[in-house]
Amino acid sequence: MFRPKELYIGLRYTRAKRRNGFVSFIALISMLGIALGVAALIVVLSVMNGFGKELRERTLGMTAHATVTGQDGKLEDWQSIQIKSAMHPNVVDSAPFTQNEAMLSNRNRVSGAIIRGVLPDQEPKVSEIADKMVSGRLSDLKAGRFGIILGRELANAMGVFEGEKITLITPQANVTPVGVMPRLRRFTVVGVFEAGMHQFDRSMAFIHMNDAQKLFSMGEKVEGVRLKLDDMFSAYEVTHELDRSLGEDYWVRDWTKMHSNLFKALKTEKVVMFIILLLIVAVAAFNIISTLVMTVNDKQADIAILRTIGMTPSSLMWVFIVQGVVIGLVGTLLGVALGVPVALYVNEIVGFVEGLMNTKFLPADVYYITELKSDLRLSDVLTYTASAFGLSVLATIYPAYRAARVQPAEALRYE
Repeated sequence: MFRPKELYIGLRYTRAKRRNGFVSFIALISMLGIALGVAALIVVLSVMNGFGKELRERTLGMTAHATVTGQDGKLEDWQSIQIKSAMHPNVVDSAPFTQNEAMLSNRNRVSGAIIRGVLPDQEPKVSEIADKMVSGRLSDLKAGRFGIILGRELANAMGVFEGEKITLITPQANVTPVGVMPRLRRFTVVGVFEAGMHQFDRSMAFIHMNDAQKLFSMGEKVEGVRLKLDDMFSAYEVTHELDRSLGEDYWVRDWTKMHSNLFKALKTEKVVMFIILLLIVAVAAFNIISTLVMTVNDKQADIAILRTIGMTPSSLMWVFIVQGVVIGLVGTLLGVALGVPVALYVNEIVGFVEGLMNTKFLPADVYYITELKSDLRLSDVLTYTASAFGLSVLATIYPAYRAARVQPAEALRYE
């Protein structure tokens, strides 16, 4: 049973000057190793949280929290779907869309593209495309005018600018007296957007819903209705409820399913990085074992005297566990004190270092995310500190057990 005297003796051993200065040096190295390990855990995984958050926001800025489509991939009564979906308390807004693959041609340049048909007055309710425009406006898409908005990378690849013409070729074909001819239409580039994601900027284009329905022979049908929720993390529950309420003729998907591979990869990467960085703390914890083993050897006479005056083996174990716990606790707290400020101001720190070195770690021509975004979470900090402290406590058990097995007669034989 742990009592105050074990705490007192353990703390006194921690503060006492040892005859062997090397033991104190190893203890200091252990403490600093734990501090650096905890700080690295907090900083690196907070940056990974920030990267994941930024990627999620950019992705959902161009897609939707949830999507309702027909079983055959088409919706004819999409207005009624909007009305039914709006009855759910977690659905904020909705907008119809069409999406088809096509080919864009301009002089000798050809590129595949995903053509999304939208209603300019409704699309901003569910996506951020209107805020991503670098030239032109989403409202410049007019029914029957056959205007098109291209991603920035796609526009550069095709060599077109706002106001120029581009040819859109669909997979469907027209049967004419001279044979089967591909269906094509000249469009006017009315705007360019930049979402900050290569998959959107390089391959996506927007046209008016009516133009898309005519071009792809869809009549009055659309592909589906995109929904915006009040909480994106409730998408899984909301889609299940909508799936039951709308019936079997409709298919409801949420963003976690549409981009599952991406976010599962990020989650897996974070877990692996946590394990790798925790190994740094584990190495420092092994140093605690070395420190305490040498301390036990250094305190053989003290241990023998304590045993002769009635201290039990379990009490002796607690004396040395206290020493290891103090090293682990101080190291962990130092790591938190170092890691939290760095995680909070990592972007400013990186900017300062870039200024000193006159370089750019994340150049805009290579990376879409040019700033280190940090997302520091209290739950993560508590998990990291608990893991580091737990390893430190585990490292004390074997040396403490050795101290408890010291025989007084053997220890005092050569004193």
